Amino acid sequence: MSDAQNITEGLLHVENLSKRFTIRGPEGPSGRKKGNAVDRVSFFVRKGETLGIVGESGSGKTTLLLCLALIMVPEEGTISLDGEKLVEKGKVVKRPHGEIQIVFQDPSSSLNPTMKVRDIVAEPLSRLRLSREDSQQRITNSIERVGLDKTFLEKYPNQISGGQKQRVGIARALVTHPTIILLDEPTSALDVGTQAQVINLLNHLQKELDLTYIFVTHNMAIASYLSDRIAVFYAGSIRELGLAQDVISNSLHPYTSTLVQSTLLPDPEAGNSLNEVDVIGEPPSFINPPPGCTFHPRCPYVKDNCKTDEPQLKEFLNEHYSACHFTREIFLERGS
Repeated sequence: MSDAQNITEGLLHVENLSKRFTIRGPEGPSGRKKGNAVDRVSFFVRKGETLGIVGESGSGKTTLLLCLALIMVPEEGTISLDGEKLVEKGKVVKRPHGEIQIVFQDPSSSLNPTMKVRDIVAEPLSRLRLSREDSQQRITNSIERVGLDKTFLEKYPNQISGGQKQRVGIARALVTHPTIILLDEPTSALDVGTQAQVINLLNHLQKELDLTYIFVTHNMAIASYLSDRIAVFYAGSIRELGLAQDVISNSLHPYTSTLVQSTLLPDPEAGNSLNEVDVIGEPPSFINPPPGCTFHPRCPYVKDNCKTDEPQLKEFLNEHYSACHFTREIFLERGS
């Protein structure tokens, strides 16, 4: 068990979580093959913080969120909320009553085009035993909290803009008075100006309502702005985890360094220039991952044991974790 798994603080706890998918193919006696899209992932989230999960497309970030939202059920591991187990041994043992909500990436595809905004926002309330008056008050309060007036409740999704649609998605998540909101790249489908408005809205709501966020993105710049801590995801597992500033300015894993160097960070004092980064290869398939460290085919520091021995996520500095055989050597080489 890694150091990260021994931590017992926090509002949400995830331990050894794995989600497998089966695809058709020539391998195996049945013509199918399984692979882990999320592979033995462990972390915790403190109340009121934002945990950013950063990684390339196909790294398993969205699958992780869908497991946390119980839209998908993991085959292994546990999910606990405020001390109560929600998932254990591949089974849902308790469903949270609105405490965990999710905002999806593309508002155009996540809102039912045949429903009015009022009914879309009301959807999560169906599991709660509320009076009609209380439900209508929550719907109105939620839509106003995201900066839309009550007239939007009678509109259909095709009558409003992309940014307004995403505000409706956020209102739908707020209506149950959740503790945790899962954000699956909620700004990536929006133009730059609207992205900034939605990010500012999320910051405002978090402070006003004492919300906890898990924010998935491929954009290290957005993660650095929004997150208290950052978990770097690669091939279904966490490769680095720590305070956002530590992960950005003092990366311990070669993959994190690559992400940081290829990102224009929102820091005027940094000179706002991009470095040339030569990243070989492509992210591995979860069906047929390379042995040992799955990053080794692309790593500039690769050695023989990287190709055979899987590194574990371990604490290297205070609350700063890395899954690399040569974290110390890389750290010293940089003169950190």
